Amino acid sequence: MDMLEALGLALVDALLAVLLLVVGLLPEPLAAPFEYGFMQRALLTSVLVGTVCGMLSCYVVLKRWSLLGDAISHAVLPGVAVAYLLGWPFFIGAFITGALTSLGIGAIERHTRIKSDAAMGLMFTAAFALGIVIISKIASSTHLMHILFGNVLGVQHSALLLTLVSGIVAFLVVWLFYRPLLLYTFDPLQAQALGFRTGAIHYGLILLLTLTIVASLETVGIILVVAMLITPGATAHLLTERLTTMMLLSIGVGVISAVVGLYLSFFFDVASGGAIVLVATGLFLIALLLAPRHGLLARWWRRRSVPTLPGA
Repeated sequence: MDMLEALGLALVDALLAVLLLVVGLLPEPLAAPFEYGFMQRALLTSVLVGTVCGMLSCYVVLKRWSLLGDAISHAVLPGVAVAYLLGWPFFIGAFITGALTSLGIGAIERHTRIKSDAAMGLMFTAAFALGIVIISKIASSTHLMHILFGNVLGVQHSALLLTLVSGIVAFLVVWLFYRPLLLYTFDPLQAQALGFRTGAIHYGLILLLTLTIVASLETVGIILVVAMLITPGATAHLLTERLTTMMLLSIGVGVISAVVGLYLSFFFDVASGGAIVLVATGLFLIALLLAPRHGLLARWWRRRSVPTLPGA
């Protein structure tokens, strides 16, 4: 384990060195913030979060799982609080409660007459309430507030390594199972008819989302991570119909939001997580207005171009 951790930290150092080379090519005003070590780690972490969340965001949007992302992000709170009390790494407690909540939602949906939206709402509000009750009994909750709202400027090597490992896992899973995921996303019945185990794909994708959310806790925080799992994919969905292109655009939106939000956070001394999400929202609004086929201006122009029949 120590050898694997040492290899992981060496990989993190190598990525930071590559990042510094890229930063060195920037003009002085843009490169100046990254003279500090905490800004270098924040930039690498933000880019990793923007990339992974951007990729998975496509599945969340196409499967209409926005409420599920919200449910998982809130459900990890009691796990974080219990891990804090027991002195465990936050990742372990958060992943356990996130996974249990996801499986609970699936079990209620499959074995009762309750629909998925009600099951999600039931589970995530109960888990979030449990987390609030536990936190209210903890004397010092300063660090837990960082988990709630994010602290990308305070990311340490261990959190950066966790984000990197979860990102590698997410990319490997999507790359290896791209076709089953594609079929399951657009036509689950056809995927089942072709012999794919749709139940395993369903729960596997949920666990992958849980892993990504947990790994993003210390950057954008529990409350805002759900935005990074929805907004980039929604923006890309306005611009294209193809999943591969949508993923590339969504990753681009995630990375641009992370980098620009980090600059805004540094120069204007505002919360980093909130700045990143607001930039992503701004990009969505631009796409909503200007998208070639699905934008508001394009729709207005098509309606205006339809000829009016005489006497109509």
